[in-house]
This record gives sequence, structure tokens and C-alpha cells, in this order.
Amino acid sequence: MSTAPIAIARLRISLDGIEPEIWRTVEIPVTSSLKLLHDVIQAAMGWQDDHLWRFDAGDRRYGMPDPGWPDRTLIAASKVTLGALVERGVRQFTYTYDLGDDWRHTVAVEAVAPAAAATRYPRLVAGARRCPPEDVGGLPGFALFLDAVADPTHEDHEQLSEWHGGPFDPEDMDEPALQRAIATIARQCVG
Repeated sequence: MSTAPIAIARLRISLDGIEPEIWRTVEIPVTSSLKLLHDVIQAAMGWQDDHLWRFDAGDRRYGMPDPGWPDRTLIAASKVTLGALVERGVRQFTYTYDLGDDWRHTVAVEAVAPAAAATRYPRLVAGARRCPPEDVGGLPGFALFLDAVADPTHEDHEQLSEWHGGPFDPEDMDEPALQRAIATIARQCVG
């Protein structure tokens, strides 16, 4: 009896509203739950998973039901696979992280193909630029933060540099750290 190879989706994740663009390309099995996709996006973008989140795909919302933030239209992300979206013809959807700061990401399905031999999934394929720090205050707060940390004469430079805990290079996505985070998820998915 032969078994079909696992299908892998190549996804391009782009943080909306920021230029130059902050983006990642990841590959993940279509059998993965949307909760696992959330974990992969968190790791690939460098977020810390400290806030509420959701996916909006067509007319449906997926996330982790939270009694403190009731939403009767929210479907549990742990019960829906990426493949279910692909089968419905969904090729692009939104992932929102931190419903206060409202970090919206466009997730585009670039391709679905068989898994490559001896390759561990999920995996980070490519990307550019560092994500904003957690709790920076959304798009306006990130713009202020970038201006302040780049200019030692800015009135908020010292405060925001201290708040961040060190230098911030928006061009350096810190790929080694992101690769390690994704590899940790891939190891947990094996077996």
C-alpha cells in the first residue's frame, strides 16, 4: 500500500502598513492546524505570543476562544487545518496579532506541493526586516520608536532605547534566532 506524500503550503506573510515591507516566507504541512500556523507566524516574525490573535479567512474568523474577550463567531483555530482553507479556495487571508496594537499580516498561499525528502517542516525559507517590538503602540508607536532610537538627539531616544533594552536594527531580522524558533516547532511536530 502506498501513501501519498504530505502536501506542503508555501506561505508569504507580510506585515501590513509598513514600508519598507516586513515579510517572511514559510513552508508548513497543509495538515497543520491554524493554531500551529499561529505558532509558526509568531516564531517567524519574532513575536512573543503575549496577546490575543485571530485569522480572518473569507467570512470566517479563527482563533483561541477567550472568556475575557467573547466572540461567538470565532471558530477554534485548533480544530481547523490550513488544508481546509486551501480546499475552500482561500489563497489569501489575514492574521491579526495583538488586537490592541492591531498588527495585521497578509498571509498568501504561494504554492502547495509535495514535501521534499529529508526536510523537516515547518521551516523558514526567507524574509526581510525585523518586526516591531511588542507593545510599541501599533503603527504610530512603531514610527515614533524608529525615529527616536535612530536619533540620539530625539527627546524620546533614551527612554525608548532603555524600554527596548538595547539597540534596534530594523534591517536585521535576526534570521538565526528565527530559524532556531521554527526548528523548535518542527522538532515538536515530529513523531
